[in-house]
Amino acid sequence: MSEKGRNRPDIDTYFMRIARVVATRSTCLHRQVGAVIVLGKQIVSTGYNGAAAGHPHCLELGCAREGIPSGCNMELCRGAHAEQNAINFAARYGIAIEGGCLYTTHYPCSACAKSIINAGIARVVYAEDYPDRMAKEVLSLIEVVHWQDPEG
Repeated sequence: MSEKGRNRPDIDTYFMRIARVVATRSTCLHRQVGAVIVLGKQIVSTGYNGAAAGHPHCLELGCAREGIPSGCNMELCRGAHAEQNAINFAARYGIAIEGGCLYTTHYPCSACAKSIINAGIARVVYAEDYPDRMAKEVLSLIEVVHWQDPEG
């Protein structure tokens, strides 16, 4: 069958759909976030938001930020963010990510944005916005794409 006869997703849609599957592993009670780091057209790392390795998850203990508005006092959260976890995994196993693209289900927060820049990520593709003006300022140095699901 020719490619014209198939409904083949574009590359951003392909990796964003994978990021959405990664997000299903999240243990956050408020927002399930997934991240995929791609170099070339190959996945080199993934991450989802959840407690640090070996620590109890919010699913077990409840949210430490209960009642705090989104985007505020993020330091109170016991979880590591999906973008942090994807970058940390790559660092832990010596996987180069410089020049790569990070696909994330949500716009990164300012702390993750700084890590993205410092890790040398060249492009970020996100699906849902996040209310953090500083993050947008930090990421203004690289290409940032708001992905729209072609299936609505």
